[in-house]
Amino acid sequence: MQVTRLTLICHARTVAQKLARFPTDEPVEMVWQSAKCSRRGSSKVAPRLLCGPEARTRQTAELFGSDAQVVEALRDCDFGRWQGLRITDLQKTEPDALVAWLEDPHSAPHGGESVVQLGERVAAWLATLEATPGHIVAITHPYVVRAALTHVLQSDAFNLIDVEPLSAIELRFTGRWRLRLMSTEAEGAF
Repeated sequence: MQVTRLTLICHARTVAQKLARFPTDEPVEMVWQSAKCSRRGSSKVAPRLLCGPEARTRQTAELFGSDAQVVEALRDCDFGRWQGLRITDLQKTEPDALVAWLEDPHSAPHGGESVVQLGERVAAWLATLEATPGHIVAITHPYVVRAALTHVLQSDAFNLIDVEPLSAIELRFTGRWRLRLMSTEAEGAF
């Protein structure tokens, strides 16, 4: 049976994350140019490298290789008019809208994408990978990782998952998607 091995890696930290702001198309905070090649060649077989279209995912992907394919399905959630705003400011100016968005996955008071819409987009992308054997490394965003996990685990715990910068999870498809926790000591983990 063919095996699809998907490693989802969250992009490196950004200033927006540090300041608890909804993201824009900001670069990563680290000096990523000097970190290039730090993770390249850590796998015996080069995985297929994918990333979202934003600067932060493309820059992070360069830590793993120079041939990343930009995939639109890996783009961050569309936060509409909340893009760039601090969550603490929204708690003051739009508290009811913020609560609605956090409690109702169908809600999109910012005019962008709801959690349900994001989940549908990510689920459709995962379905395209089911017939793609081999190892895929995808550099993406916390919300996309959360959507993939809730889809695979068939859970509604989207807002209960924290995804730290440069964290990774592995999903495998062998007839059905499964979450696989990786050892940090495993050679070629990525």
